[in-house]
Amino acid sequence: MDELGAILRYTSEKHSKNKFDDESVKTESSIEQIRVENAISVILEEFNRDFEIDSDFPILRRDDHTMFLWKGIRHLGTSYECLDASRPWLCYWILHSMEILEEAIPTGTALEIAKFLGKCQCPKGGFGGGPGQAAHLAPTYAAVNALCILSQVTEDVFNILNRNTLYDYLMRMRTEEGSFKMHEGGEVDIRGTYCAASVAKVTNLCTEELFKDTPQWLARCQTYEGGFSGTPGLEAHGGYSFCGIAALILINATKYADIKSLLRWTVNRQMKYEGGFQGRTNKLVDGCYSFWQGGALPLIHMVLCANEDPAVSANSWLFDQRALQEYLLVCCQHPNGGLIDKPGKARDYYHTCYCLSGLSVAQHFVSGHLYKTNVVGSPKNKVRSVHPVFNIGVNAVVIAQRYFSHQIPLNSSENNSSEQNSS
Repeated sequence: MDELGAILRYTSEKHSKNKFDDESVKTESSIEQIRVENAISVILEEFNRDFEIDSDFPILRRDDHTMFLWKGIRHLGTSYECLDASRPWLCYWILHSMEILEEAIPTGTALEIAKFLGKCQCPKGGFGGGPGQAAHLAPTYAAVNALCILSQVTEDVFNILNRNTLYDYLMRMRTEEGSFKMHEGGEVDIRGTYCAASVAKVTNLCTEELFKDTPQWLARCQTYEGGFSGTPGLEAHGGYSFCGIAALILINATKYADIKSLLRWTVNRQMKYEGGFQGRTNKLVDGCYSFWQGGALPLIHMVLCANEDPAVSANSWLFDQRALQEYLLVCCQHPNGGLIDKPGKARDYYHTCYCLSGLSVAQHFVSGHLYKTNVVGSPKNKVRSVHPVFNIGVNAVVIAQRYFSHQIPLNSSENNSSEQNSS
């Protein structure tokens, strides 16, 4: 039984009352919502039978997941051909999942992965989706995060990173209005701003010139609903909302966000019956939003605490942490390892990473000097705590920032020479 001895939502007779009511008006989205709830109901029937036999249920199938992850490190099937331009992402998703599950990475393996990421680094800065591919802010973020995770094994992995060309690349991606394009000639959206801010912060490359007018552009992305959109004028979305508030935190500009409006929109994305989060209004639950929405709530909590809001809890985040854990542990674990979007979906490394990230956020409450855990199911379900701003382990952030703190920030006007790439 879980450490608080509390009754699980999924075992309560009242839980079925949380199902969606279409009020006798059927729409395409209401039909899909009911279909998902019916699929979960079937799973809950089996779960409740197991729970009657063993009160330690639900159980995190850690060994199955690590086996799935190790397989991906060495070999990917043909179904992953479509992600040939996302290879640093695959490294990050797999390594971060292993980090959360506290799976040790041998030094030799860490250095091999770092060497591969070095081949993805472009001569003019940034990382491409694979060796020889054009630099792109998304795989640049993934590659830097992967190196930070590996630095817990050996800091030698940072030897492949060229900060001079990285800074030049970030400056080239920035636009006059303060936003960032994803690649040369590419689209501008809020993901690019977050990726640039995260990479710059962790490698000590934040400068005034890099993020001039960025807070004002981010503020224009916040919608009437309260969440953030990809660019000004579009629909609020969970992934974009995380990027928006995280970027504002990274560049110390949270005063530009309507934080209570963002809080209202985000908490209303947690589904009553499933317990997981949806990405947008009137959409279905998806395991990945366990982090994109669930992980945004610690950031909102952080801002509210800084503003000395008296309504902020000193014991928990501002969402139902136990309900989210139940959804992830009962509905999102693939029987052969890996985690999924929702029942009936295939496993993949993306959902494995963000489901586990959301599980970590839901288990660990960290606010200033306060630290509390709330683990659903077996005590062995406890996973490692993540830093919600960067979505890597707290220790990885500490090591990276300490390492790069000895290297001064750069200005593009002064950056006329490149560091030697040691890989």
